[in-house]
Amino acid sequence: MNKKLILIAGPYRSGTDGKQELIEANLARLENAALAVYQRGHVPVIGEWLALPLAKAAGSESIDDEIGESMIYPVAHRLITKCDAIYRIEGASKGADRDITLARQHGLAIYTRLEDIPVT
Repeated sequence: MNKKLILIAGPYRSGTDGKQELIEANLARLENAALAVYQRGHVPVIGEWLALPLAKAAGSESIDDEIGESMIYPVAHRLITKCDAIYRIEGASKGADRDITLARQHGLAIYTRLEDIPVT
């Protein structure tokens, strides 16, 4: 079984009203899902792991400022074109739903349950 590069998609800012502690809780959920994917033998990636440092380097002071907004989704969308699959975790997220739409356009495997991701 080949190891896959799997994007973890789910709520990051959704449902937080901009409250940092809730955003951090969402990121922790994404990272816990990434760990579970890693433990199944794959390489997980979260778009924010790439977008946030890039936005900061570009001068962003907040993820919802103009610079942050110009990076958060475009980085994920570029990343999707390099991935083999997406693991969509639970929770309302328009951004994650857009990720799924793009993934389908590129023919990626889409997982909504951890147990459906093959173990390598």
